[in-house]
Amino acid sequence: MPNNNNVLTLGSPVFSDPQLAALVNKGDAQAAWTAALAQGPAAAANSAIGEFAVGLHDTAGRVFLAVDRFAVRTLCYRVVNGQLHFAERADELADTQPELDLQALFDYLYFHAIPSPRTVYQGIKRVPPGHYVLFDKGQLTVAPYWVPTFTPPEGPASFEALKAEFRSTLHDAVKRQLDGSKAACFLSGGTDSSTVSGMIREVTQQAADSYSIGFEAAGYDEMEYARIAARHFGARHHEYYVTPADLVRSIADVAASYDQPFGNSSALPAYYCAKVAREDGVSKILAGDGGDELFGGNSRYAKQRVFDWYSNVPAGLRSGLLEPVLQRSPLRRAPLLRKGASYIEQAKVPMPDRLQMYNLLRRLGADTVLTPGFLAQVDQEGPARQQREVWAQAHAAHQVDRTLAFDWRYTLAESDLPKVRGTTQLAGLAVGFPFLDQALLDFSMRLPPDYKLKGLKLRWFFKEALRDFLPEQIINKRKQGFGLPFGVWATRHEGLHKLAVDSLNSLGTRGIVRPAFITELIGPYLKEHPGYYGELVWILMMLEQWMQKHAPAFRVQA
Repeated sequence: MPNNNNVLTLGSPVFSDPQLAALVNKGDAQAAWTAALAQGPAAAANSAIGEFAVGLHDTAGRVFLAVDRFAVRTLCYRVVNGQLHFAERADELADTQPELDLQALFDYLYFHAIPSPRTVYQGIKRVPPGHYVLFDKGQLTVAPYWVPTFTPPEGPASFEALKAEFRSTLHDAVKRQLDGSKAACFLSGGTDSSTVSGMIREVTQQAADSYSIGFEAAGYDEMEYARIAARHFGARHHEYYVTPADLVRSIADVAASYDQPFGNSSALPAYYCAKVAREDGVSKILAGDGGDELFGGNSRYAKQRVFDWYSNVPAGLRSGLLEPVLQRSPLRRAPLLRKGASYIEQAKVPMPDRLQMYNLLRRLGADTVLTPGFLAQVDQEGPARQQREVWAQAHAAHQVDRTLAFDWRYTLAESDLPKVRGTTQLAGLAVGFPFLDQALLDFSMRLPPDYKLKGLKLRWFFKEALRDFLPEQIINKRKQGFGLPFGVWATRHEGLHKLAVDSLNSLGTRGIVRPAFITELIGPYLKEHPGYYGELVWILMMLEQWMQKHAPAFRVQA
């Protein structure tokens, strides 16, 4: 365990107070934070924007911790013998023979990551995004200093005025992330990464170096869109095609590099993309994460709006005709009516629970996948309760805004940002997220909800505001990203199949997953539906690979 850390300052906090800003510019972030803390912990954390994590002791003997609004920078803590210890990573605070938190392992299997404040280690917590921690005379306070607050205009909005503000704000956000080194970015061929590539050229008046990953698997490769964007903006384009052999070489290293189990399968493509950039002389790379979540670009936003329409159907028609016919009548087994029954089933589930109706663990059944001994020691409803609490926190009058704020926590802070930060760090790169710039975030919270989702048109304003900037093919393309064809490859590549089978069989001895289920999963299930069951194979494989490095002796005690 590390010492009592008198101070830890990470990232690049930006203070609005000129005196505090001057201290940071002089390289004395500790003095700036100490001065800010005089106004109280919440005010201190809220006085800074940008990415940051801070831990320090003040003159009154208190310990103050805080992380930025998206937890781009992370901080973990643990109370030992009446003292608060803190570190950037959870494993830095763990004992040599750590005790794992069974609830955290269940959360991992549910979310494919372990959401804060829990970590995989018993007694070690992670500061949630937008939160501070104060340890004073043995009392621990964990509270938000920032809550998403949406303030759309009450009257008509001027598209042209908002477009001009958006373009200017986006330009400045990219400019703030460039550090004078080779200007580079990830380029998937989607709207966000393509926009960053184009803005780099606009800011620097020079071509960006863009880096893309491809897969030689039908339905997974979108390199052609990346090439379209690169040609359009004159980028120096670099491509790398990930192979199953690459996965075999790197899965163990990527899994072990995280401070707790992490199951986002896009981590491996992101790692290879960052690795190519680092070998090309890049020291900092820009990523497009956040654009979908700020401006309404994920398909589930439109899907949930369709479900919400059901509440507008007259109650008498719902209870007197639709539900009896589609849910209770023998006719419900007809293909078309079966779809209608599924629609009603989902529409009747309130948000955010509805978002998890296709959760792998829920669909398969926890008692089918997990051992009775493990399930007896966890709270299966814990993840849903936490999500309901997060859902209720945002100050939002419109469901689309509340859903965006929800995704800021679970999609960005707990999954996509750790994926990018973790893999770029492993490759030796710094990374910047222009779409998470505070000015752009503030702009998005003032944008009318129907500018984000107009009818069923995703990110309407974003696309219209950039229609004369982005190639038309990029504007109209279907979203994909760096999706990994793991399940398909695992059924065809001998080495990858062996790694998956060996990993899952080893995991089957730890008392978490039922060995009989593992046999079925890596046998008929994976073979018949590699795209669907491959995701679960990946989640379990990465858990075992992490354990082999960090907790090799772990077994569930009945």
